[in-house]
Amino acid sequence: MKPIRTSLFLLTIATLAGCSSQPQNVETELSSPVSVTDIKPQTIRKFINTSGTVYAVNEATLNSEMEGRYSLRTNPATGRPFRLGDRVRKGQVIIRLENEEYENGIAIESKQLQLELSEQEYQKQESLYEKGGVTLRELRDAEVSMTSARYSYQTALLQLDKMNITAPFDGIVVELPFYTQNVTVSTGSLMSTIMDYSDMYMEINLPEKNLTEVEIGQEVWITNYNIPDDTIVGVVNELSPVVSSETRTFKGKLQIENPALKLRPGMFVKADIVVTKKDSVIVISKDVIISGTRGRTVFVVDRNAARERRIETGIENSEQVEVVSGLSINDQLVTSGYETLRNGSRVNIVR
Repeated sequence: MKPIRTSLFLLTIATLAGCSSQPQNVETELSSPVSVTDIKPQTIRKFINTSGTVYAVNEATLNSEMEGRYSLRTNPATGRPFRLGDRVRKGQVIIRLENEEYENGIAIESKQLQLELSEQEYQKQESLYEKGGVTLRELRDAEVSMTSARYSYQTALLQLDKMNITAPFDGIVVELPFYTQNVTVSTGSLMSTIMDYSDMYMEINLPEKNLTEVEIGQEVWITNYNIPDDTIVGVVNELSPVVSSETRTFKGKLQIENPALKLRPGMFVKADIVVTKKDSVIVISKDVIISGTRGRTVFVVDRNAARERRIETGIENSEQVEVVSGLSINDQLVTSGYETLRNGSRVNIVR
């Protein structure tokens, strides 16, 4: 009987040793790294996008109204002859055309003298009429002579003014053809072009479907493609109520204030018309939205776990969308790392 007890003891030890060497299965779930943002009230705008060319509101092409010798004036601001890009003030003489024969034909001094004599004669006749020394007819004749002399003198001044090429408004010289000093230029020759582009406009053509959305007075964001980070604000100034039967579009005009002269006439720009604006609403990026058979969903983080939320949306633009239900203020919205998440996944927030 003793050998049997020894065998059973050895078998028991072997059995226990075998059990202790078996692997133990423990379920562990790795946390997915994600980035989040706290949802805060924001403003969202819905845009209608268009593009076109901007033009200066004030532009004047100055041509010679007489024949004369060309004389480019000196710019008092720079001390040198006027050049392209120079600023000019209203009434400032840029070019003068010299023509002694033309000037003598006007006889400005003679007309000025005639006006002075006629004014003196009228005053004399008026004094005599009050004393009964002349008739009313004689007083009227003196008045007619004085009026004719005044018109003659004013006409002569206008004729003399044709010898000067002057700026009609404050602006910038944008065209200045080259002429040799003292060369004779003929009537109708291009002398200069002046622009004031602190105020600009842009003509637009919009699809028929936007007819009820666009209104006069709506804000417009103007962006030049060469300076995309510099936005200038304009406004819808004019709208046509007629839709073209050929293009199915309607016309409009934008007014753009450009005090810093960042935009230049002839530039091609993008115009975003703000047709709807909402303040203090939940706004999220379109990039974080997952679209599927269940609709549009996003993920939020709650107690270190991802929670899927189905959302209903409102107005939207090319980058953002308004959320009208499904999210609340201060929710932690997952903005990156959401692609592999499922409802209830453990997450590790990486700011």
